Amino acid sequence: SIRRQTRCGQSEASPKPAASPFPQPGRSSYNQPSGRPEFELSRDYIIFVPAMNAAPHIAQPDDGLPMPRRLWAILAVAFGVSLSVIDSAIANVALPTIGQQLGISAADSIWIVNAYQLAITISLLSLSSLGDILGYRRIYIAGLFLFSCTSLLCALSDSLPTLIISRTLQGFGAAAIASVNTALIRIIYPSRFLARGMGINALVVSVSAAAGPTVAAAILSVANWPWLFAINIPIGIAALTLSYKFLPVNPVRIRGRRFDIPGGILNAMTFFLIIGLIEGASHELPVRMIITGAVLLAVIGFFFVRRELRQEYPLLPVDLLRIPVFSMSISTSILSFTAQMLAMVSLPFFLQGELGKDAVTCGLLLTPWPLATMIFAPLAGVLAERINAGILGSIGLSIFACGLFLLSILSPDTGNGDIIWRMALCGCGFGLFQTPNNSTIVASAPHHRSGGASGMLGTARLLGQTSGAALVALMFRLVPGHSTHVSLLVGCGIAVSAAAVSLLRIGRPTGPKLQQMDQVNPR
Repeated sequence: SIRRQTRCGQSEASPKPAASPFPQPGRSSYNQPSGRPEFELSRDYIIFVPAMNAAPHIAQPDDGLPMPRRLWAILAVAFGVSLSVIDSAIANVALPTIGQQLGISAADSIWIVNAYQLAITISLLSLSSLGDILGYRRIYIAGLFLFSCTSLLCALSDSLPTLIISRTLQGFGAAAIASVNTALIRIIYPSRFLARGMGINALVVSVSAAAGPTVAAAILSVANWPWLFAINIPIGIAALTLSYKFLPVNPVRIRGRRFDIPGGILNAMTFFLIIGLIEGASHELPVRMIITGAVLLAVIGFFFVRRELRQEYPLLPVDLLRIPVFSMSISTSILSFTAQMLAMVSLPFFLQGELGKDAVTCGLLLTPWPLATMIFAPLAGVLAERINAGILGSIGLSIFACGLFLLSILSPDTGNGDIIWRMALCGCGFGLFQTPNNSTIVASAPHHRSGGASGMLGTARLLGQTSGAALVALMFRLVPGHSTHVSLLVGCGIAVSAAAVSLLRIGRPTGPKLQQMDQVNPR
């Protein structure tokens, strides 16, 4: 019999038996009791009820986009993700040049990067929630459009204030892209191949991160810094065209659900204070200001979490954090990105300060890390179909920790070859961990909460990266003579802790097994 979904996730029998066990494809909805939301299905999706006690499972007839549309759709996602990653890397490399041409100090130029990162952090969860409500495709296309337009504004900026404003708006566009890209991958790929899709996404991120400094150097060698942002415009137009034509709509949206505006404001304030306190503590902000900020964070954070606990579809996904495998995977992600950023920020100081390498050589010595991740992330996507993500993630993080430890014991007379293979070892371990962990985070959420899972994945990455950078600054203050080596050792310890958390997922379904369980018994 056809069964309908209630607010609590339970299913109850429809009062009228259906003539066919499968509704016809098309835009339809199942009416709910008064005051309750309805599930609205897109025309490409049908509903299957495999057993009397099973809740409805929403899926495409072929579970994922058919070929070759799937390839065009993943290309559209790859274009958008690469835009946001490369733009961030380009801006970091070009800061000295931009500061010199605008006549601003190095300290002031940092705000060109900080404004972008803050905009992403405070809006990521809100935009992922809007993706669940309005559709991931709409949010993604809107983000691409905003990112492309504000890239033009950045290129036309002739002062620091206008550039900061443009970069802030550009950050909101990047947040819209990042908030739903993994949710889109979930509905682009068949559930049994989700890890492969996440591997391709990790591949795109790694290639973009590795290419960023090279692209920046190439552009600055023939043009002024505004062209660093202008180059985004044609790529953005291509991504918009592909997205409009090939990206799928949400498999199911819940009618009657509204965006939580007070929750969005509290979310922005909470994460703004979190990032501000982390940065302030690492840059010797006065103790009085840190205490005031901590009190504000405690008060605002309390009301924010309290409000979210009462929401049926919380903006901060506390409902998803109650799923053990989801919360463990998020914790592992935060720890791993903290360890990664500890290395990425501290290593250039070691290579240039202690080994006397120039900026170009330093960049080349760091490149094996993302290149190894680029190779092993797709491989991990295939392995995740056969090996539990807890085991595979723990192996990857253990290799990552070994690489960090070996980097921490480098001596000033170390040759380039010894540095390169250690970098590659770190990238190999991180690639083996990242793909199965990300696919587990997305797969452990119900389909109509894929946006929340995608937003939480991006938030975990940002929190880890911010914490890692702040810890490096703290090491420079506490142990100025050995800050790089201590930072790498701390990163090694954090990676070992992440491996231990990953092991806790052994015995719990992950990857394709988790998808199969979700089809029969949605959480």
